[in-house]
Amino acid sequence: SLQSSLNSEEGLGVASLSVLYAALMLSSMFLPPVVIKKLGYKWTIAISMCCYVTYSLGNFYASWYTLIPASVIVGLGGAPLWSAKCSYLTIAGTSYAEKTGKNAKDIINQYFGVFFLLFQTAVVWGNLISSLILSQSSTKVEISEEDLECCGAYNCLTDTINSTGSGRPSNSLIYTLVGVYTASSVLAVLLVIIFLDQIKSDQAETEKEKLEAPSFWSTFLATFRHLKDKRQCLLIPLTMYSGFEQSFLTGDYTKSYMTCALGIHYIGYMMICFAGVNSLCSLLFGKISQYTGRKLLFALAAVMNTGCIIALLLWKPHPKQLAVFFVIPALWGLSDAVWQTQTNAIYGILFEKNKEVAFANYRLWESVGFVIAFAYSTKLQVYIKMYILLSVLVLSMVTYGAVEYLEAKSSPGTPTPTKKANGGPHSQETCM
Repeated sequence: SLQSSLNSEEGLGVASLSVLYAALMLSSMFLPPVVIKKLGYKWTIAISMCCYVTYSLGNFYASWYTLIPASVIVGLGGAPLWSAKCSYLTIAGTSYAEKTGKNAKDIINQYFGVFFLLFQTAVVWGNLISSLILSQSSTKVEISEEDLECCGAYNCLTDTINSTGSGRPSNSLIYTLVGVYTASSVLAVLLVIIFLDQIKSDQAETEKEKLEAPSFWSTFLATFRHLKDKRQCLLIPLTMYSGFEQSFLTGDYTKSYMTCALGIHYIGYMMICFAGVNSLCSLLFGKISQYTGRKLLFALAAVMNTGCIIALLLWKPHPKQLAVFFVIPALWGLSDAVWQTQTNAIYGILFEKNKEVAFANYRLWESVGFVIAFAYSTKLQVYIKMYILLSVLVLSMVTYGAVEYLEAKSSPGTPTPTKKANGGPHSQETCM
């Protein structure tokens, strides 16, 4: 969330993000099934996390020769990490449902809700650290009314931000910030290695699969073969939208609204607001989805995001309107909580028999959204990017509706919510 403002010279920060997600996109195509098969879920998570440490290290001396290679490494590790994590949660949720006689779909939704609660809470602490450290900078500059005219949807596509708000913090502050992040990353890896249980999928342990192990190329290209599933293809726009909307908030809103009108030290506080609402709503939506259904939640998120986009198109940011700078990220966080928890959950539910390749596809197409958004980030005015975002949102809701239609059509009758799962989420077998 700091890259577009902190490393804005020659577009290095945005370029690093674009390269990161391009590498993640390639990684999603090839690596998750291979890596998970060789290392198992726990060690895939642990080793992939080490890749993220390199990104913190690359920011100690941010240049094209350090940050870009670090971005490639993160991208390569990202897809196996998230695929293994999502599969881990799905297997754990299914196992718990079998032992307690509960509906696997509801338990998986709850597990993803809890995960994203913790995930977004981490964003709160990370950005609190950045705000407290960067606010010590002595390079703050008063923002003129003329400079404010270049903020917002109809920005001037210049480096105005470099001369307004707050200049680039001193190297000592940057080293302190990156040092804290690096230490946190190393600690996280150690915690996973020491405390996370190894977990196995019963499906992957059948004797038949032991005797008839798939070839390397069969596993290598599994991500592509999964696209034969019509439901996967229809979920592509929704998955890409997740990348578009996150990249807009972290790349465009932070730079053209927050940093431009208030200063770079406010980004952390804004992200805390976003992540705080996101984490609470992730837990809430994970729990209430069994009562409301996912369709209502997706509709709520679509309405909220549409309202935010329209508001940003009409609003001219000014420091005197401080509350508005935080209301928008809060509502965006509510929407993102749905996109993250429910999209991940629907992948785990629809493709329970092909979890690894399904979640690899999730990371692939979400990364495509990130890459496209960051690629045109420095080329287009903000209002054009918002129209693109709105168009992708409309398309994603149409194709998501088609997925729900196919599911309703393939499921005979309407199962009652209180029906207990007998031996796992077999209700999805009719559409496998």
